[in-house]
Amino acid sequence: MRRVSIRLVALPAALLLLAACTTGVDDPAKDPGGSGGPSGAAGSIPRPAACDGDNPYVAVALPNLTNPYYIAMKRGFEEAGTEAGFNVEVQIADDNDATQLAQAQTMLQKQPCAFVLNAVKSEPGAAIVKAANDAGVPVFTVNVILSDEALTDQNATIVQYLGADNVAGGRQSAEAVLRDFGADAELKIGFITEPDEVPVLLRDQGFKDAIAANPNAAVVAEVDGNVKQDDSMTATTELLTGNPDVNVLFASTGPAAYGALQAIQTQGKDVKVYGFCASEEPLTEAYPFCVAQEPESYGRQVIGQIKDWLGGATPQAEILCPLKEFITGQTPAPGEVG
Repeated sequence: MRRVSIRLVALPAALLLLAACTTGVDDPAKDPGGSGGPSGAAGSIPRPAACDGDNPYVAVALPNLTNPYYIAMKRGFEEAGTEAGFNVEVQIADDNDATQLAQAQTMLQKQPCAFVLNAVKSEPGAAIVKAANDAGVPVFTVNVILSDEALTDQNATIVQYLGADNVAGGRQSAEAVLRDFGADAELKIGFITEPDEVPVLLRDQGFKDAIAANPNAAVVAEVDGNVKQDDSMTATTELLTGNPDVNVLFASTGPAAYGALQAIQTQGKDVKVYGFCASEEPLTEAYPFCVAQEPESYGRQVIGQIKDWLGGATPQAEILCPLKEFITGQTPAPGEVG
């Protein structure tokens, strides 16, 4: 198992947060991304000349600022970057793959020390990694897991992935359903998901694996909420119209949870929503359980990982962070988001 050696010169806040996350790699053969995954040994990671100057330039690419998740993550990158003595530039792609690639190419022309990518989508993000590889810039990925197949096709490699333990988050949600309804309750479940994002698919799989403990539970419909509140509301409305017997909804993202709650309220449905938290949305009888990521801490941790690497540490290939649980009567804070 490859583990990072935490140096005392790293950010104190980042170190505290890192203690809550674990490596998801048991051996080198299980690197995320397979042949296109993390580059492995420290000696194989390129070290641009910019890394040895004052205030090393770190480029960060994020999908949008409409989701509170990315507002919190941007703050984490910028604040931790300043504390670490980095010059951090964050570009926002407005959920457009082509825009993100163009922004990445522009930042790469500035010869950054490191490139941090939260891709808009899992497959197109591989082209950005390839562009950074060609420029000799190491890539640290966060939140959105890149497609193994796309990385292999591009002959592209990343240094590290850091994000939520998505499978565990799905499993936690299903276990909450089983607790609330009973181990053998009749369950007709609908998913508001996003089939083009690997982390969301992992959440879905974690839920399905755990809910299978109940032989009377069935996932009867899955719709694409596109990680957008309005799209999720429309998709949920269509799901409930076509499947009036659904009594549980699993929202794979925060925006999906918002949209699902709006849909059941508009239709007056007695349906309960579980899944990944909608930031600042109170948990109620209709919304009894959610799990939350802490994206501000992810931004801080990635900066801490880059700082440690520059100090001589070997980055872990994968860092998975646990999710916070919320129940009825509680409310996730602005930085606690699905």
